[in-house]
Amino acid sequence: MHTRGRKIKVFSCNANQDLARAICGELGLPLGDSVVKTFSDGEISVNINESVRGVDVYVVQSFSLPKVNDYLMELLIMIDALKRASAGRITAVIPYYGYARQDRKAKARDPISAKLVANLIVAAGADRVLTMDLHASQIQGYFDIPVDHLKGAPILAEYFKQKNITDLVVVAPDLGSVTRSRDFSYKLDAPIAIVDKRRPEANVSEIMNIIGDIKGKNVILIDDMIDTAGTIVNAAKALKDLGAKDVYACCTHGVFSGPAVERIQNSEIKELVVLDTINLSTEIRKLENVTMLSVAPIFAEAIRRIFNNDSVSTMFEN
Repeated sequence: MHTRGRKIKVFSCNANQDLARAICGELGLPLGDSVVKTFSDGEISVNINESVRGVDVYVVQSFSLPKVNDYLMELLIMIDALKRASAGRITAVIPYYGYARQDRKAKARDPISAKLVANLIVAAGADRVLTMDLHASQIQGYFDIPVDHLKGAPILAEYFKQKNITDLVVVAPDLGSVTRSRDFSYKLDAPIAIVDKRRPEANVSEIMNIIGDIKGKNVILIDDMIDTAGTIVNAAKALKDLGAKDVYACCTHGVFSGPAVERIQNSEIKELVVLDTINLSTEIRKLENVTMLSVAPIFAEAIRRIFNNDSVSTMFEN
């Protein structure tokens, strides 16, 4: 892709190369020629095997299982390599921004790791960040460079619109998801309900009450991410116990750590729809009630707009 003499190239580290190739397919570009490997002592090596001098470069990398910290280091080292190779502009394309849940000091001596990671990306030499559905929107302000924040909800909403589910209610799995669920309900022209729960400790949740009318209704649970799946599975069970018909669930980021696969497999969830911001494991892909949708078209469109200096925010105005 060339515009007025400028060039664009897309590279990928190891976290989600399938997504990177899909983005390149949408853009009509080959994936950049690079090799990211680990030496026997654990150090990471990056080789860029083509010229990037003056090129508008995009590096695709999520921070996710099974090597969250290695994937972060891969991105930092590749950005440094591109900077030293005289790339014109470097955009870190981070479909899933790990450490986003450590966005504040919950206790007196807690780190704010989301801010630290932002500092590292800027220090490495990134000129811009392109990401999707940050766990906390204020993380955009942790960067001293521009951040384009994409939304996964339109992809999920369009999928459920095409299913034409009757008697539909959108359910927020916790109070923190109310705004996201309300926006999603507008897209589907459906009412909203809320799961009121408390969390005794990290990765443990307990359902307390359902606010709203879900009896005899088909419901969709929506969240930005599913990690151990305790919240979403417990919510699905509570909804069924209180008279809901079919329970669907959807999220942008499928972290699926620990007992998540077993919980989802044995849950009341009829269908779980997840985007491919994280490279899903073979175990989760094999589950009959899991559907994966691609974010490649929306990331490709955002990259195209950034390259052409067009608005990214207008992608989500309707």
